[in-house]
Amino acid sequence: MPSSSTLPGIVARLDQASDWLGRSLSWLILIMMLIQFLIVVLRYAFNFNSIPMQESVMYMHATVFMLAAGYTLKHDGHVRVDIFYRAMTARKKALVDLLGTLFLLVPVMVFVILTSLGYVGKSWAILEGSPESGGIPGIFLLKTLIPLFAGLMLMQGLVEVVRNAMIFTGRLAPTHDDDAEELL
Repeated sequence: MPSSSTLPGIVARLDQASDWLGRSLSWLILIMMLIQFLIVVLRYAFNFNSIPMQESVMYMHATVFMLAAGYTLKHDGHVRVDIFYRAMTARKKALVDLLGTLFLLVPVMVFVILTSLGYVGKSWAILEGSPESGGIPGIFLLKTLIPLFAGLMLMQGLVEVVRNAMIFTGRLAPTHDDDAEELL
């Protein structure tokens, strides 16, 4: 991936913010694994069960999954069927990514935001809590991840639109060395 410094001002800062958020969230995975290990040890060694600990793993998993999606987009980690894509030149790949972002990612993320706001708003209005007795009283916070996810994806999508437009027009080097050779 080209460095963010090759992108225009605010776009580079958005790209860096996405990278920072993704790297920061990766620490939650370690914490989540440690808590899950502790849950298993407590359950099987001491016959002790903790609903808040179990729910905390779910909260952390949802947070990583939802908020690191933009980071995954930045690093081209989303699933793609690339039977035709991998054989394309860097310019064609940039065009496919540009059009895919504009006509698929953006409309879907706008739809997610618009349709989730009422759902999230109702949850906040009652400060929705766990259905489990003694659970974490923060389901409304979990639901808030939905529009945040879509907003972060839109933000990284904007960065990708600019990046791919610059690659397509030849103002930015392609993301992989084998693609760079194709332009020469």
